[in-house]
Amino acid sequence: MPDDVKAEHRLLIDPYLDWADAQPVPIVEGYSVDLLDVETKPWPRFGMEGAIVHLKARADFTTLFLHKLPPGAKSAPVRHMYEQLVYVLEGQGSTKIEGADGREITFEWGPKSMFALPLNASYQIFNGSGREPALLACSNFLPLVLNLFINESFVFDCHHEFPERLGPEGYFEGEGTEIPLLNGPGLWETNFVPDVSGFELKPLAFRGPGSSSIQFILGNGVMKAHCSAMPVGTYKKAHRHGPDFFIFNVTGSGYSLMWYDGEDDRVRIDWRHGVVFAPPDMMFHQHFNTGPEPARYLAMNLGNRRHPFTSERKKQAAALGVSVQEGGRQIEYEDQDPYFHRLYLDELAKHGATCLMGDFMDESVLLDRMAEAV
Repeated sequence: MPDDVKAEHRLLIDPYLDWADAQPVPIVEGYSVDLLDVETKPWPRFGMEGAIVHLKARADFTTLFLHKLPPGAKSAPVRHMYEQLVYVLEGQGSTKIEGADGREITFEWGPKSMFALPLNASYQIFNGSGREPALLACSNFLPLVLNLFINESFVFDCHHEFPERLGPEGYFEGEGTEIPLLNGPGLWETNFVPDVSGFELKPLAFRGPGSSSIQFILGNGVMKAHCSAMPVGTYKKAHRHGPDFFIFNVTGSGYSLMWYDGEDDRVRIDWRHGVVFAPPDMMFHQHFNTGPEPARYLAMNLGNRRHPFTSERKKQAAALGVSVQEGGRQIEYEDQDPYFHRLYLDELAKHGATCLMGDFMDESVLLDRMAEAV
C-alpha cells in the first residue's frame, strides 16, 4: 500500500504524541527522572531550550516540560490554550504576563518558586542572572487539549481571552486567599508562591505522624498543586489515587515505594532535589524520610477542590484519610506489611539516623507485627 494511503487511513492516533515526536527536543521516559541531569536542546516554539518528560504513569491528560534559559536569556512571547504550573528547580528571573484588560503583570521568582501561567495569557520568561541558567519544570494539560481538538494552531494561535484567570493583582505578588476545608489540609488560592520550601503547611495527622500539608488553586484553573511534609525519622501512610500526579522533591531526602494491591513486586524511587516521579493509576505508594531534615514534596495534577474535572477526583477527595478497611484508599500502620517498617529501620541505620515513629504513635504495633512475620 502506498505511503500516502497508509497515512490517510491511520487508526488509533494520539495527536499529542505525534506532536511531541515532531518537536526538536529530547523525550525522556521512566518511573522517575532526575531533571537536573536531563539533556535539553533549543525549542523554537518557546524560545528556550527544553525536553519533554514522559513518566510511565503520566496517563492521558497531562505532561511535563523541562525548560532551560541560558544566562541572561529570555523566552519567546507565547500563549497557549492549556494551563501550566511552573516549579523553579534552579535559577532566578522574572515573568511578564499581558492581561486581557491591558494590564502588564511582572513578578520575580527564584529557586523553589511556583507560579501559574493563566490560560491563554501571553507571557514571556526572563533569566535574571548573567552567570547561571534557569531550569523550570512545567506541568500542563496539553495532551487533553491537543487530543480533543487535533489542531496545533488552535492550541497556540487562538486569541480568546480569559480575564478571570488573572485573579486579584496581589495574587502575582505572593498574596492569596485561605479557603477552609471540612475534610483535608488547608487550601490556598493564589497565582504565585515565592518559596514552596518555606510556605506554611497545616497539620494533617491522619496522613502520618507529624504530617502537614497545603493544597493550592492557581490561576483560577483546573490544575492543582499540593505540598506535604514529614518530620525527620518518620514516614507517611500508604495510599492510592488516580493518575496524572507529578511529584517533585523540595527538601530532604528519602525514598518512595509503589506497588499494586495483592502483588509483591515493588517499585522503589529514591528522591532528592531535582527528582520527579508519578504513581501509576490506583497503585499504592508510600513516602519515607531518611534524611537529617524534614522532607517536603510538591505534587501537581489535573483537578482540584473547586474544579475536580473527573469523577475520580471527587472520589479521591471523599476518600482522603479513609482506611481501606472502611472502603477508603489509605493503609493504616497497623495494617501494613511489616516489611515496610523493617526496611525503613534498615535504611535509617545506613544513614546513621534514628526512627522517631514512636514519638508520634505506638510503634510496638509495628514491631510486634515484624516479630510475627519472622
